[in-house]
Amino acid sequence: MSDVKKETEQKIAQLQMMEQNIQTFMMQRQNFQAQQLEVDNALKELEISKGDCYKMVGSIMVAADKDKLKKDLESRKEIVELRLKNIKKQEDSIKEKAEKLQSEVIKELKPAK
Repeated sequence: MSDVKKETEQKIAQLQMMEQNIQTFMMQRQNFQAQQLEVDNALKELEISKGDCYKMVGSIMVAADKDKLKKDLESRKEIVELRLKNIKKQEDSIKEKAEKLQSEVIKELKPAK
C-alpha cells in the first residue's frame, strides 16, 4: 500500500512541476504577445508615416530607411509569431499530460467502494 501512496505522491509532485511549467509558458506567451502588438503598431505607424523614420538603438533614436525598417519589422514579426506558435504547442502538450496525470491521481485518491 505504501508503494501506491509513494507513486501517487510522485505523480502529485510531477503535477506541481507541470503547473510551474505551464505558468512559465503563459508568461512567455504574454511577453511575445506584447512584442507582437508592439511590432504591429510600429508597422501601422510606418504605413501612415510621411516624414522621416526613426528606430531605437539602445537608448537613442536614429534615422532609418523606411523600407529597411519595414523589412526588419516584418522579419521580427515572423520570428515572434513562430515563437508564439511554438510556446502554444508546448503549453498545450503539457496541459494535456497534466490533465491525464491529474485524472490518474484523482482515481488513486478516491476511496475504494
